Amino acid sequence: MNVAELKRHCRGYRGAGETDHGEPWNFLVYTVGDRKFAYFKTSAPERWRFSVRVWPERFVELTDMPGVKPARWRGRYHWITIVRVEAFPEDYLVALVDASYRQALDSVPKRRRVEMAATWSRSLARPAAAAQRWRP
Repeated sequence: MNVAELKRHCRGYRGAGETDHGEPWNFLVYTVGDRKFAYFKTSAPERWRFSVRVWPERFVELTDMPGVKPARWRGRYHWITIVRVEAFPEDYLVALVDASYRQALDSVPKRRRVEMAATWSRSLARPAAAAQRWRP
């Protein structure tokens, strides 16, 4: 999976938002209900490094893999950075993003989730893949 495909994948989640934080932060952030679930670094020398939140019990195992390291400033919250998305196994990457999205969605207050679900059910333009990923 390349960067463009991964960006498209992240945008495909139901309720996902994409925000480009330019100078001085240089992040492309993906959120659901104002909760981050993934982001890209957009400035050199770290351009297109991808970060995602992982399960605490998998954090050490993942950071021992080549090309994966704790996310800068967020590692203590179990975020990892994948240095080269193209070199990471696609199925595993999709599973990590799915889990991060679910963690972010679960951390949204229940009242807000209900409001979001009502908005989603009224939406006419829903990607089929995203509809399958969302769980009530």
